[in-house]
Amino acid sequence: MSLRSRESDGASERLIHSYTKSFNAFAAMLSDSEAKMLSDLDEVVSVFKNKQNQHHTTRSWNFLGFPLAAPRAALESDVIVGMLDTGIWPESKNFDDAGFGPRPPSGRARVSSITTSLATTAGHVLPNTSLSGLAEGTLRGGVPSARLAVYKVCWDNEGCSDADLLAAFDDAIADGVDIISISIGSSIPSDYFSDSIAIGSFHAVKNGILVSSSAGNSGPGDSTVANFAPWLLTVAASTIDRKFVAQVKLGNGQSYQGMAINLDGDNNVRYPLVYGGNVPNKTAGFDGSSSRFCGDGTLDGKLSKGKVIICDSLSDGSGPQHAGAVGAVMKTSGANDFAFGFKLPASVLGTNDSAKVLNYANKTSHPTASLSKSEGVLDGAAPYIVSFSSRGPNPITPNVLKPDLAAPGVDILAAWSPISTEFSGSLNIISGTSMACPHASGSAAYVKSFNPTWSPAAIKSALITTADIMSPTKNRQAEFAYGRVRRVTGDSSSCTSENNGTVFDLNYPTFTLSATQGKTFSAAYHRTVTNVGISNSTYHASVGSPAGLKINVDPQVLSFSKLLEKKSFVVNIEGETSETILSATLLWSDGLHHVRSPIVVHTSV
Repeated sequence: MSLRSRESDGASERLIHSYTKSFNAFAAMLSDSEAKMLSDLDEVVSVFKNKQNQHHTTRSWNFLGFPLAAPRAALESDVIVGMLDTGIWPESKNFDDAGFGPRPPSGRARVSSITTSLATTAGHVLPNTSLSGLAEGTLRGGVPSARLAVYKVCWDNEGCSDADLLAAFDDAIADGVDIISISIGSSIPSDYFSDSIAIGSFHAVKNGILVSSSAGNSGPGDSTVANFAPWLLTVAASTIDRKFVAQVKLGNGQSYQGMAINLDGDNNVRYPLVYGGNVPNKTAGFDGSSSRFCGDGTLDGKLSKGKVIICDSLSDGSGPQHAGAVGAVMKTSGANDFAFGFKLPASVLGTNDSAKVLNYANKTSHPTASLSKSEGVLDGAAPYIVSFSSRGPNPITPNVLKPDLAAPGVDILAAWSPISTEFSGSLNIISGTSMACPHASGSAAYVKSFNPTWSPAAIKSALITTADIMSPTKNRQAEFAYGRVRRVTGDSSSCTSENNGTVFDLNYPTFTLSATQGKTFSAAYHRTVTNVGISNSTYHASVGSPAGLKINVDPQVLSFSKLLEKKSFVVNIEGETSETILSATLLWSDGLHHVRSPIVVHTSV
């Protein structure tokens, strides 16, 4: 409004984006006073500064119980997934459109055939694929015949701006995509009126488009979750039953297994082993207190050349590489539950094993070590939430559970742009909620292909209420990062997003209560479900809850006589706890279908 009135002052030159296709907004260069004037207008919902957001950077589909031979709907090739990301390398074999029919009906998306998250969602089937022998198998997306519409919103050294994100949402909604997948988010929580992803996704959901988003890589602290608006599907990252390890073999015959993605290495070739703290680059002014961390430029090149360096911290390996080292043994005090690729052969060891390697190096006159090429080994504890995955509770709306579910996001093989400055090749193995999100997006597209009339909330409900429960042994934060997505073609209940007044009455498939530690609490949740299973069916409610929680469901039996029939029930929760989190489950079952809703009471916000 102010821009139009000031065209003579060059206002049109300050206009960056005008959003007119799917919602009414604009991005422009404004002074503080102009922004304040706009925000004071009754017809303006919000005005906020254009901030930069971050990108949340094979076997995984089989691990989800989603084999290549899974039943496919005839409409799968009509499902369009809109990807808001860093772009696409269309020449990748993962995007070969051989065998595809004509495009969907006119007016539905400018379809093109990041490449990693795109390939994970809807990549072409490529048998006998690996990265230098690692992760060998069939590379594919979850819905290989689905269509992709790609919107580039992230740029080298510039991040992913709010203005560009809103422009992509505006276009994708107008293009008629069915699902939007976005592995981007802000590291600082914002209220919904100044959060570009919350705003864009709200308009998408309003137009019948489910938006799947990454939870962020800022874990494992509480309330680190990104993309927590209630209408988003927020996806945490979990492991699969394969991990990549590299062996460190010492001259005394002792061997230690660490995490790493080494495409080169030889366990039979030993090199001199030296501690980084003993080879400081004194010429550049560094001493052992600095060089022990192996930072770039801190190591003496003459003393490091041709050796394996022991480092007291985790890095990308550029410090040892630039000093002429042939390998590195790095220490981490963290969970060490996912693998990195490094600038040179390396292995990441925990505190205890790192101490043993250092002790050998210090007490041996001519210590040596070898580093192996990585190999894939079975991780029997999977799935569990990886340490970097952001956790709840929801920092803005604590009575809405976030993340919604978890999906594979650790050590995922996928297509890669060969012109990337990070790694040169057509494939790469990476980790992040940016990889978990497209797994959920592919699952949502799969459900959509069988149920084209389902609303975003219905698809979201189907995914959440059929998610597998992960073992609490390695998932101590329970529902703040719980529930593994799995293949689903139908569900016995679905929720709409009708809001009857309070957050407790939001027809959400989960139940969450923020309580005060040591004080009594109570809440009543009203829910309505729709029968989409068998016409004549009866569901019985059962509750599993820990001490400190009293949960009552009324009624405890729901009987349906036809499809799409709706029934309502109330869940009453009361109790008192000194714990930071209590996790329970409401299960509706007709003996064949099992619909699980998590119940969480937390005191950590």
